Amino acid sequence: MKNLIPRQEVPELIIDTVNGMTWNLRDQQPKNFTMVVFYRGLHCPVCKSYLEELNSKIDEFRDKGVNVVCISSNTGSLAEETTTKWDIEKLTIGFDFSIENARKWDLFVSEGISDKEPDVFFEPALFLIKPDRTLYAASIQSMPFARPKFDDLLKSISFILNEDYPARGEA
Repeated sequence: MKNLIPRQEVPELIIDTVNGMTWNLRDQQPKNFTMVVFYRGLHCPVCKSYLEELNSKIDEFRDKGVNVVCISSNTGSLAEETTTKWDIEKLTIGFDFSIENARKWDLFVSEGISDKEPDVFFEPALFLIKPDRTLYAASIQSMPFARPKFDDLLKSISFILNEDYPARGEA
């Protein structure tokens, strides 16, 4: 059974961030959406490219009234290392998201297959959440590939806002 259903409230989301703050979904007051990007962690080169692309487009998301947070299960020290090795200085980076909480968000969980990967980590996902903390859209992956393209997402958000398009998939 799914934990997340469009038009229903998402689970609690409170996370420590690399900048020393605690980020809480309940405290967010976006004009249109909060975008939560779950990523695999420092070990993932696909995540590096994805988050660096997001970093280059973050102002466009903000202009559309979208707050963004990126979260992994990495430790604080690995998250710090991520921010120094990757070009993601504009992003809010959360860490130490537990596997138990990942399962509440319907994320796929993997076991490491090499010494470069953590023993256990979650696979990528992207969520658009309305200001009332209800789920608008979700993309949940079981692999590091096939993630939503940010240019497509920006165009889709424009369409959603212009047409007052409702969340789908709730039936």
